[in-house]
Amino acid sequence: MTISFDIDLCIQQLKQCQLIKEQLVKQLCSKAKEILSLEDNLVLLESPVTICGDIHGQFWDLLELFKVGGECPYVNYLFLGDYVDRGFHSVETYLLLLALKVKYPERIILIRGNHESRRANKNYGFYDECISKYGSINVWEYCTETFDCLPVAALIDNKIFCVHGGLSPQLRVLNDISEIERKTEIPDYGLMADLMWSDPEKIKGWQNSPRGAGYLFGQNIVEDFCRRNNIQTILRAHQLVNDGYISFFEDKLFTIWSAPNYCYRIGNVASILEIDENSSKQFKVFEAAPSDIRNERTQNQCVAQYFL
Repeated sequence: MTISFDIDLCIQQLKQCQLIKEQLVKQLCSKAKEILSLEDNLVLLESPVTICGDIHGQFWDLLELFKVGGECPYVNYLFLGDYVDRGFHSVETYLLLLALKVKYPERIILIRGNHESRRANKNYGFYDECISKYGSINVWEYCTETFDCLPVAALIDNKIFCVHGGLSPQLRVLNDISEIERKTEIPDYGLMADLMWSDPEKIKGWQNSPRGAGYLFGQNIVEDFCRRNNIQTILRAHQLVNDGYISFFEDKLFTIWSAPNYCYRIGNVASILEIDENSSKQFKVFEAAPSDIRNERTQNQCVAQYFL
């Protein structure tokens, strides 16, 4: 029997951290792929917009983020990737963001992180969570097909470059990003891999990354890239920051982290960055969702019945 697809009902259910039926996941992912495939590798945005870092399946903290930053579609959002793995609710987290993308395609932008990769999330939780919650790999396959359609970077007001990881020796001008064949698994090396995996460091030039993918890059690399592309600031995620955000290289680059109390034990705070219509920046720092709400709702979610 075919189940009718109602995006508003999907969002309503997912906001309660309740699973939607597998057939609805398939329909949701199919519609999301259509929308995402129309976006360029480098998405051009205008302020005002709120930028968010890693979420990593921390569903209740995602809801806390929306309380702090405002609900979509009343606020424009740009998420910098790593929606899944490590947290207990990667499925509900990613499906909610995907449903919001389908409902409000111009109001929420989702770019790809290094965990939106089959190889990564087979090892760090998302693959196993999909099987545990749905009894097969089908939902995992539907979701990973959408990962392949996610854009790889964004540019705000032609001045602020946004990416999950960092820079690459193969990235000289922004137009290089348009040449990437993004609709595939993240490769082991090359421009796309570097954008997902690289990190800033207090060095000169480039060094191989201890992560085994991407590079470490120093202040001179950032200054040269910004000068060549007329960029004011680089915004990225990818690294845990205890204070929610950190500045590098005289405010030329910022790391934004949006998963508070990472892995439910680190104790860090999180942040989002609001850029207003005048390009002024304001970080908003927030803590993890209250434990009593998290525990109560998680218990309810464990016994919730599908109602779609």
